[in-house]
Amino acid sequence: MFETHAYVLSVVPPKMSLRDSRPRGETLAQGVGESHFTLLEMVPQHGARLNPEERVSIDRNAGGKIDHVRRRIFFEDLTPESEAELPLVVEIIVTKHETKFVQFFNEAAPLTTKMHSLQLLPGIGPALMWAILEERKRSPFKNFDDIAERTKLRNPKKVVVARIIDELKEDVKRWIFVRPPKREVDERPPRR
Repeated sequence: MFETHAYVLSVVPPKMSLRDSRPRGETLAQGVGESHFTLLEMVPQHGARLNPEERVSIDRNAGGKIDHVRRRIFFEDLTPESEAELPLVVEIIVTKHETKFVQFFNEAAPLTTKMHSLQLLPGIGPALMWAILEERKRSPFKNFDDIAERTKLRNPKKVVVARIIDELKEDVKRWIFVRPPKREVDERPPRR
């Protein structure tokens, strides 16, 4: 479950020291993985210019703009710039991989006898869930527009993006789209 590509959220320059004018540390880039939405702290190649929303290869042998991934980070580690950029970048990824997310609508299964995985998406209650299930029985959904036309779910892409953001914030009990973060038991942030 390793990421091969990531999207840059922001570039964090080295910190300036108050004692002298030389920067301390190294330039870092914060990004989100394309496959599992893993939040990453990356070290760019010396002299590489990175821009927000830029797709970069993080494969060790790629020889691209990223030298290496320093570590996996959590939502609370994001800079304000990265946090502001995150919804837009997640929407870019969801748009690019639309078939994967439409497949979720076509194949989502019940979690328990009283709860369906479709109900984990924001704004989908029992009535809308049943409408989606009935429509997909007739024929599988082709794309987000098809879902919107055949059900009362007006913007399926925004619903998926909102769920991914909630999962990245760890405001969920179950993960659908994001690789669950590995934390120590007492390290988890308090729920809001």
